[in-house]
Amino acid sequence: MPGLRARIRQASPSWRVGTAGAVLWAAAMAASAATNLTLAGWGTGRHVATVALVFALSASLAFPLGFAAANLLAGKRHPEARFAAALLCFTAATLGITAVFYALDYRQYYANWHAEPLSAVWLIQLAFTTAGALVQFAVTGVRLYFPIGFLALLLVSLWFARRAR
Repeated sequence: MPGLRARIRQASPSWRVGTAGAVLWAAAMAASAATNLTLAGWGTGRHVATVALVFALSASLAFPLGFAAANLLAGKRHPEARFAAALLCFTAATLGITAVFYALDYRQYYANWHAEPLSAVWLIQLAFTTAGALVQFAVTGVRLYFPIGFLALLLVSLWFARRAR
């Protein structure tokens, strides 16, 4: 569908906006995770840095995706609609990609105890391991976005809503 490709290309951020946004979004999400973990006295500095790196990598991939999705959803509508679309899309992209990375890491850890790949038992183990990882991320990982990540979300949504003028 050439029409869909053109719409996606048009909705995607420019190279400059995508790069700068990905770097800033990654820094904000990493800072949020690192601050929360450090204040909680969780793990060693190396463990905190590893989690912050996962949050940064996820956020850097999520920014262009969230930007394009928000543009597709809101288009040239009123700033309020663009703000709401940005809140929804940046949240979904950031949480979704981080959850996928979390689930992949979780799966890698438990792979030692799983059955042979692609067997029926392995597929069941994969499904339940992934579901368990997603639940654990929802319970323990999402809180790492508060308050810094949430403030960054409000700021990026305001910026996104105003840039359409």
